[in-house]
Amino acid sequence: MKIRPLHDRVVVRRSEEETKTAGGIVLPGSAAEKPNTGVVLAVGTGRILDSGDVRAPALKEGDKVVFGPYSGSNTIKIDGEDLLIMSESEIYGVLES
Repeated sequence: MKIRPLHDRVVVRRSEEETKTAGGIVLPGSAAEKPNTGVVLAVGTGRILDSGDVRAPALKEGDKVVFGPYSGSNTIKIDGEDLLIMSESEIYGVLES
């Protein structure tokens, strides 16, 4: 199944939780923090401005993004996978290598 977000919405797959600290300590499931990074799976057509024009999204599919800890409170399950739907404005930036 595919999902197509509307307007300025973005569908993000959250990165896997870290199970070890940088020092090598194994974290139990309850202590592991949810990561604030993910990969963009789908992007809407863009934000509709007050003038009626559409501003194209700055993101594209495959971008690795950083978002806030409380961003993407809309979680959906598609094909057994939890995905986040958030507004493009909730994303802080794109990670580039």
